[in-house]
Amino acid sequence: MDNRLNITQFTLHGYGELGEYRYLCFFIMFTVYILIICSNSAIVYIICSHRDLHKPMYVFIAALLLNCFTYSTTVYPKLLIDFLSEEQTISYSACLLQFFMFYSVGGSEFLLLAAMAYDRYVSICKPLRYAAIMTKKIVTALLILAWTFPPLHTSVLTILNAEAKICKYDLNGIFCNNTMYKIYCLSSRLVTVIGIVALVDLAILPMLFTVFTYAKIFIISYQSCKEFRRKAAETCFPHLLVLFSFSCLVFYDVIIARVDSDIPKIARLIMTLQAILYHPLFNPFIYGLKMKEISKHLKKYLLFFPPSDNVPS
Repeated sequence: MDNRLNITQFTLHGYGELGEYRYLCFFIMFTVYILIICSNSAIVYIICSHRDLHKPMYVFIAALLLNCFTYSTTVYPKLLIDFLSEEQTISYSACLLQFFMFYSVGGSEFLLLAAMAYDRYVSICKPLRYAAIMTKKIVTALLILAWTFPPLHTSVLTILNAEAKICKYDLNGIFCNNTMYKIYCLSSRLVTVIGIVALVDLAILPMLFTVFTYAKIFIISYQSCKEFRRKAAETCFPHLLVLFSFSCLVFYDVIIARVDSDIPKIARLIMTLQAILYHPLFNPFIYGLKMKEISKHLKKYLLFFPPSDNVPS
C-alpha cells in the first residue's frame, strides 16, 4: 500500500453554502454536544454511585449511555471544527478511523439493547432464577461481547477500504460513513458481502432478538395479572423506544448514504444532522425520566437534596 493514508485529503461537500449561518450551526451543535456529555455522564454517575442501582439492568443502561457518549464524540468534535473552517477536509487515515468508530459503536448499541432485552426477560418471566442466571460473570461476558464483536467486524471492512484504489476526493457528506464507498474506483464484491454480513450480525439479528424477546414478555404479561402487566410495561417500554430510535437512525444512514438524489445540499445537511442530533439526547432523557429508580436519584440532585445511599469509598 502506498503512503496515501498520510497525505490524501478529502473534501466534505455535505455542508453546502452555510455562509454566515455556520456560526449559528456551531453554537447549536456545541450546545447539543455539551448537553449530551452532561446528561449521559450524570446518569452514569448516578448508577455508579448508588448501591441500589448496582443491578444488571442498570449496568447495561450505564454501558449504553457510555456507548452513546462515544458515538457522539466520534462525530461532534470534527463537526464543530468544520463549521468554523473555510474549507471542510479530512485525511484518509482520519476518515477510516471515524468510519471504524462510527460503525463499531453503532453495532455495540444493538448488542447492548439485546442484552438488556434478555435481562428483562429473565427478570420478568423467570424471577425465581434471575439471581442464578444473571450472575456477575454473565453480565461481564455480555458487556465484553458487545464491545469486542462489532470492532472485529468493522476492522475487516476498514482494512479492505484502506487497500482499495481511490478515484474521487470528494465526499458528499459531513462525516465518514457509507458515503466512503463512492470514492473508490471499483465496487468490491468482497466488501459488499462482508458489509451485508456485518449488517446482519450487528444490527438485524440483535434487533430481531430484542423485538421477539419483548414480544414474548408482553405475551406472558398479557396472560398474567394487571400488576404484572404494569411492571412489564414500565421496564420494557423505555428500551423499546430506544431500540426504535436507533433503528430509524441506522436505516436512515444506510438510505441517505447509498442513494443519490437531487436533494439540495442544505436540506441534505439538515437531514443528516437528524441522525446524530436526537438519539444521544434521547437515551438519557428516556432512562432518566422513565426509569423510576434512576429518576428518584436524579430528582435528589436536581433539587439539591443530599443523596443518602452513596457507595462508601
